[in-house]
Amino acid sequence: MHPDKHVVGLAIVKDFSSYLVRNDRGFLQQMFYLLVYLHMSNANNTNWPKLDYHYLKDTIATVHMWTQMIGKVRLKKMPWINHSWQVTLYVSATGLTTGSIPYNGGVFQIDLDFINHQLHITTSTAEKISSALGAETIAAFYTELLDNLKAAGVDVEIYAVPNEVDPAIPFAENTTPCIYNADAMHTIWQALIRIHNVFTDFRAGFLGKCSPVHFFWGAFDLAVTRFSGRPAPKHPGGAPNIPVEVMQEAYSHEVSSCGFWPGSEQFPQPAFYSYCYPTPDDYGKQQVSPPDAFYSTEMGEYFLTYEVVQQSADPEGVLMQFLQSTYDAAAKTGNWDKALESDLQGLKE
Repeated sequence: MHPDKHVVGLAIVKDFSSYLVRNDRGFLQQMFYLLVYLHMSNANNTNWPKLDYHYLKDTIATVHMWTQMIGKVRLKKMPWINHSWQVTLYVSATGLTTGSIPYNGGVFQIDLDFINHQLHITTSTAEKISSALGAETIAAFYTELLDNLKAAGVDVEIYAVPNEVDPAIPFAENTTPCIYNADAMHTIWQALIRIHNVFTDFRAGFLGKCSPVHFFWGAFDLAVTRFSGRPAPKHPGGAPNIPVEVMQEAYSHEVSSCGFWPGSEQFPQPAFYSYCYPTPDDYGKQQVSPPDAFYSTEMGEYFLTYEVVQQSADPEGVLMQFLQSTYDAAAKTGNWDKALESDLQGLKE
């Protein structure tokens, strides 16, 4: 869950522009090295797909609303778990999934399949209902989802209004056409797989309380969060269409969180972010890696564009630098216990 992702674009543009002005010579040097990386990546790096926001944005807007509906089904049927972890989706071998949801002595799950481009509802009583992705409108998808759940034997009523978006048009009243480009969504999902794997490696280096690597449908971002173990000041809230009590529970304890977000009209570039709550005064003054990462004073977060990672000779290594160095910034300025970090990989040998 991210509190203010809907306004991140304007803040990033402002801070990134000032970054370039202050670092003109260094920026030109970085552009030279980036050109070298581009040449190397064309020959050696074919695993991380390019993400063009303008090509992807209509599909993202459609699938965002679909994930909100599916996530709200999970919210309705799951017991409340700390920090709203019960509502999230997960990257799967075929797309995005709810995982197992308890129901009537069994379980069911909902999957968005970005290989065959279908919606699947599967139950532990051997029911499976599938339908093609491509409803005419948001309202039509909402009706189809509820009808399919009922056909699978799942009775559920959700709060059918989206969260963390403005305006928040009720699903049943949203006649916006569904624009679904199968190739575009497959590309986004392929990027999420690679990001998920790096986030999982990063998560493995922490002994303390840590979230799963999970997909928050409110802001349409993939995230993983570490906890210091100490309580945090009460969060002021502020995300559109989210009760302040939910935000306060989500940020009830000190966190260092990182994630991936696909961009917006204000900042049309997919990007990685990292922030901590509460935010120490000198957090944004720490040196982080790679050099292309920058700090937004308005957002109180570090950012690194996906393009920098994708075009590098070592995308996994560059992303891990960003995750680790921004965590180090939070741990140093927040006085986190160093014993929370540990490498357990030797146990595999």
